[in-house]
Formats: sequence, C-alpha cells, structure tokens
Amino acid sequence: MRPGSSALLDEEKRLLWQLRTNGAQSRSALAERLEMSNSAITRLTKTLISQGLIEELAAEAGSARGRPMVPLRISPAGGYAVGLALYAGILEIAIVDYAGGVIALTSELIAPVDPGDFARHVDRRIQDLTLEHRLIGNRLYGIGLSAPGPALSRDGNRWHIVRNLPGWKGAPLRDILEDCLQLPVWIENDATAAALAEYYLGGLIRRCSTAVVILLGHGVGAGIVHDGRLMRGETGGAGEIGMFYPGDRPRPTTLDLIATLQAAGCSVTSLADFDEASSGYDKVIDGWLDRAAGQLLQTINSSIAWLDPGAIRLMSPLPVRIMTGLVRRLNDSAIIWGDHRAENALGRYEIEMSNLGGAGAALGAALLPIHASIARA
Repeated sequence: MRPGSSALLDEEKRLLWQLRTNGAQSRSALAERLEMSNSAITRLTKTLISQGLIEELAAEAGSARGRPMVPLRISPAGGYAVGLALYAGILEIAIVDYAGGVIALTSELIAPVDPGDFARHVDRRIQDLTLEHRLIGNRLYGIGLSAPGPALSRDGNRWHIVRNLPGWKGAPLRDILEDCLQLPVWIENDATAAALAEYYLGGLIRRCSTAVVILLGHGVGAGIVHDGRLMRGETGGAGEIGMFYPGDRPRPTTLDLIATLQAAGCSVTSLADFDEASSGYDKVIDGWLDRAAGQLLQTINSSIAWLDPGAIRLMSPLPVRIMTGLVRRLNDSAIIWGDHRAENALGRYEIEMSNLGGAGAALGAALLPIHASIARA
C-alpha cells in the first residue's frame, strides 16, 4: 500500500472537480469553463496526467479542420480508498477507485470488540483485500469510517456510538485507527457518508447543487450535500433527524418494522430472513408503511422548506418492495413542493429511492478520503 499523493494546488482541485461534476471534457472546454488560458490548462493537465489522476480518451473528430479533440477524464488508476461501516454484528468494507468505481464490497459477521481490536482486525482485512484485488503499490488515499451516531467532539475524533459496542462511546477513534493502520482516517456519521455515496455514485453530482439523503437503518438520520460540500453544522449534528423519533416510541426504522412484525406473530429476526419470514404479513407491513410515511412526511417537508434541495432520496437496507411502497406513499402525500412550487412553474419533484440499498454508508465512507483530496474550502 502506498499513501496518497501530496496536497493538490487549488487550480488542480478546480480542474479535477470540473471533470467529476461534468464528465469527460477537452482541454479547450476546460479552459472555457474554468476561465483559464489554454497554456495554463495544458500545464495543469500535463501535471495531473503524470500523477495518474486524469487520463486521455480516444480522440473525437471535430466539425472543423485541425486536430481532433482529446477528452480528458478522472482516471480510475489514480488510486483507491477503503470504507468501513459497522452495524450490530456486521462489518462492511468497501474499496473504491479514484474515479468512484467500486472495486470491492464485502460484508462479514464480527463479534463486539473494543476499538483497538477492531482496528487490528480491519488492518488484517485490508491487507487481504489489497492482495486479492492486486492493489499493492497503488496509491491508497486513506480509510473512511461510517459512525453510527453523532460526533462528541468538534474535531470528529470522538463519537457517540449508538450501538452496544464496548469502549467505543467517546473513545478517540481516529487516533486509535491511525496509530494501528498507519494511514489517514476520516470519520463521518453514517447518514452523511450515505449522502456522499448517493452524490457521487447515485448521479446527483451532475444533477443538482443541494441534495438530502434520508437513511433508514437501525436508526434514522439524514445527510446533506450542498454545492459539493458535506453539510455538518456547527458541531457536526446537521441531519440528526432521529431526535424527531424518540427511541421509546414507534420509529420509521428497520428494527421498528421487525419489532412490529414480531408483535404480530411473525418469526422474522433480521433483514437476512425478512422476505421468507414476512410472507403472509402484507397487512401488517402495509400498516407500518402507512405510519412510517406519515412520520417522514413532516421531516421531508421541513427539509424542503429550509434547504430547497434539488433531490431527496431514501436509502435503506430494507427490501426494494418495502422501499418502493414507502416512496409511493410519500409521493401520494401532500409534499410541500407539489402545490407550493406550482405557482412558480418549477414543476413537481418526486421523492426517490436510492439504488445503493444498504451499502451506501460503506461506499460513502470509502469516498471520504477521495472527496477530501479535492474538496473546496
């Protein structure tokens, strides 16, 4: 494993961000969009190509005479990053390349361990995956961790981990991981990480400037991306919508749906056996979906009123048929921008379902180091 490259210059970040948000472009198009001279663009692209961060595609024949245009794009070979997501008894590890392509996505059972033992286990697993996918010698930007809980410190080192994990709450997680892995580590709330995955891998980066992703997992949270930046708030608590749904009451979460089915006599124990065990309990599921949609409606309307997002997506490890029913109910409800925006002729925007399923938090965590390498101040 080779650590990531040295920090990029601001003008290099601008060019890379332009390619990420708008796709492959010629040097002349980049010069026009970035309002830079052709000679400056030539110099920048030469440097970035030599670093392996961008690459040339096959030349495109132009309508005018002269040399054909050569599009440039972000290079998948520019490096890779690793993401970790820890749930109740499950560890997900994702590896993405520099262009955002998924190299690996694994899921395994893991016993409750303290942060030190967790770091050592992760170190071994990263070594195994690096060998398996022939990544030795490639640039490794770092490790991202999706934290199931809010931050306890402004520097993002200590977190209120909501799972029953020994020694995790308030521990200096980033310090522990960096000391063991000898790599830079980024930590974000799981919903914020999921939003980053949706922004990059779900196509929102080329569609809108502001997006809200609501994550329905063991808990409920939201991630917000605005103008290419993760919105964290003053203390990192932006998107903590779980406070609207106290844990001692019914909530729109996976655990709540399972508990609702169990109370009705269903033998379901987890999402792993959900489809088979929940067969014949359609009325119970429909009732839960009606209630969950009603609970989420006010939160969604509030996010629309405050943030005016270009997209709102729901992400969850719940089966597609459950999420489809939930999204349909929400879009059939009185969402504020259905009628409110009609006066401005902006049209109606549908609440959407993410296609990333339950993998969003791990994939988003893997994207954290890459995003940080070009994130704008």
